[in-house]
Amino acid sequence: MKDKKLLIIDDDVDILSAARLFLKRHFEEVVIEKNPEKIPFLLNNYEFDLILLDMNFTQDVNTGREGFQWLDRILDLKPKSKVVLFTAYGDVEMAVKAIKLGAKDFVLKPWDNDKLLNTLKGALGEETEEKITGTNLLIGESDAMKTVMETMQRVAQTDANILILGENGTGKDLMAQALHQNSGRKEEPFIRVDLAAIPDTLVESELFGHIKGSFTDAREDRKGKFEEAHKGTLFLDEIGNLSLPIQSKLLTVLQNRQVSRVGENKERKVDFRLISATNSPIFEESTNGKFRQDLLYRINTISLEMPPLRERGNDIILLGEHFHELYAAKYNRPLDGLSHALKKEMLRNPWPGNVRELQHAIERAVILSRNNKLEVEDVFGNVSRMKASTTAELKSYDLEEMEKKLITKALKQFNGNISDAAKELGLSRAALYRRIEKYEI
Repeated sequence: MKDKKLLIIDDDVDILSAARLFLKRHFEEVVIEKNPEKIPFLLNNYEFDLILLDMNFTQDVNTGREGFQWLDRILDLKPKSKVVLFTAYGDVEMAVKAIKLGAKDFVLKPWDNDKLLNTLKGALGEETEEKITGTNLLIGESDAMKTVMETMQRVAQTDANILILGENGTGKDLMAQALHQNSGRKEEPFIRVDLAAIPDTLVESELFGHIKGSFTDAREDRKGKFEEAHKGTLFLDEIGNLSLPIQSKLLTVLQNRQVSRVGENKERKVDFRLISATNSPIFEESTNGKFRQDLLYRINTISLEMPPLRERGNDIILLGEHFHELYAAKYNRPLDGLSHALKKEMLRNPWPGNVRELQHAIERAVILSRNNKLEVEDVFGNVSRMKASTTAELKSYDLEEMEKKLITKALKQFNGNISDAAKELGLSRAALYRRIEKYEI
């Protein structure tokens, strides 16, 4: 972006100064302006590659009305202008509306420097994977998403332990990141541990660390994830996979806020905020002895349940359009949106892999489509026929039965290839392995 010119418009002088100080290292020129009334003069006399526009100025505070007015004015004067909005979490619904009206994206205040930079790169067409998988995918108009986002805003600033529940692909990891970015620990480390991907024999060492010689491959002292997350946030994904002995040690750490490395008796103090997530029926498991009830109480001060995509209504279309725009830019495919027939089919589809499945389906469709618009066959293809035939075989609408049938069909379709079947279903390899074991396929 060293050859690009950026215009920033905000009535807060401190925000203008901070944004300019950071962004002048990444742009050829950064122009700041406090008074939005000067926008017409600036656009008529200078050329800008990108405009960063606040949504609220002096009148109609926090309604976003001025932001919409100035966005319209900018696009009237310069229809090809690329505009990114400054907003706050409470204004995200307005920001989504503004994107429909022509804005490229929005940046949440207070911003994270890396996310701000990635958003601006994305708006300029310099797409990044962070932009594709960022927390903006949590945005939605459905009541279910509004509820979970409102709860997130209320609890993020606390140090309460959070348990995030939900099916695979619903965005539990993105919610964990959002909690961290909106907390008082946002400048400190965010450490993610995928417990489903770590062999049982290595979990203790990964979490608590080890000293040299404590076991065969321990060639040097090593910090565990608790120590790495000191002062920051530790996110334990798929916590339901922990064995009972490790659960006991985790409970001790949570109670004492001290950790002992494997092979060492020394206690080390750790200061962290714990966020956990699982797609397993952890409350049921706590009653049948598979998960410790006392640990569940510790990790579940507040619970957030991510809604499945099939319960999010028109969010499916919003996300589909979002992915279409991102991947069309990434792969340089000038496609003209989603067809009406495709939108109807997307709303009917159960999306067992949730947002992750939708993302993969749209990416594949953008790459392979031969149409001007994405059509039903581009997104669903053989998968649509596979699901249709599966549904026809079902004797009921039992979700577990349906999931087992879909997994069986996918494995058969890809000749037992776990990676291909997992991608088609919108699951991780570890998640698919767990379901294969669960259903004894």
